[in-house]
Amino acid sequence: MPTITTTDGVEIFYKDWGSGQPIVFSHGWPLSSDDWDTQMMFFLDHGYRVIAHDRRGHGRSSQVAQGHDMDHYADDLAALTEHLDLHDAVHVGHSTGGGEVAHYIARHGEARVAKGVLISSVPPLMVQTESNPGGLPKSVFDGFQAQVAQHRSTFYRSLASEPFYGFNREGVEPDEAIIENWWRQGMMGGAKAHYDGIVAFSQTDFTEDLKKITVPVLVMHGDDDQIVPYADSAPLSAALLKNGSLKTYKGFPHGMPTTQAETINADLLTFIQV
Repeated sequence: MPTITTTDGVEIFYKDWGSGQPIVFSHGWPLSSDDWDTQMMFFLDHGYRVIAHDRRGHGRSSQVAQGHDMDHYADDLAALTEHLDLHDAVHVGHSTGGGEVAHYIARHGEARVAKGVLISSVPPLMVQTESNPGGLPKSVFDGFQAQVAQHRSTFYRSLASEPFYGFNREGVEPDEAIIENWWRQGMMGGAKAHYDGIVAFSQTDFTEDLKKITVPVLVMHGDDDQIVPYADSAPLSAALLKNGSLKTYKGFPHGMPTTQAETINADLLTFIQV
């Protein structure tokens, strides 16, 4: 099983398939690199080298108690790109992974980076503050933490079967296999990592990170995202980026890379090829 060991002794699992220009995928909370299977197969078939890792505490990476914050997430990603000696890489992040991508590029520089993509992503800031009145109240995320600590299996099943993929919307037929795969990925990871990760994705302010990034970045977001509400995320991120572009998907849910993979993959390919 391919892994790297970070400077603080954490084993990070990763997949590395194919050759050509590298595309690096950063997954959302509380999932794993498996959530990118459809994208990895698609881009592998189009001649790209595709790489995805399990964030520390998630999937097959070490279930450590420490380091579940954006600085460590970004540093772990940097360690992986250095280990694989990646250059001209396109970094694609979904949800929490979008925050990881933004923080990685801003924190570690653009020497190895060609482009970035933020899909249904948490930047600039999810939690409501005086300077971010459109954010979600902290009590929402406190509730998430309580459910992870007390009965995360039930909580994860509810998230996957209802708002994550929009399966709670009228006329949308739930896909049981997708729900079960989400739950499987979530339960593979560690409860402590997932508990702390809620603070990381909700309270990290990525405003200054976004301002630092100069490479082209595509921001993709569905306007019916029930996890990361559209109005306080995608348009604000695109406006902060020096070379950002926004693509809005009418009616698409948070988990659109899975449920609308054909559309998302085609638009990603177009952006990468330009």
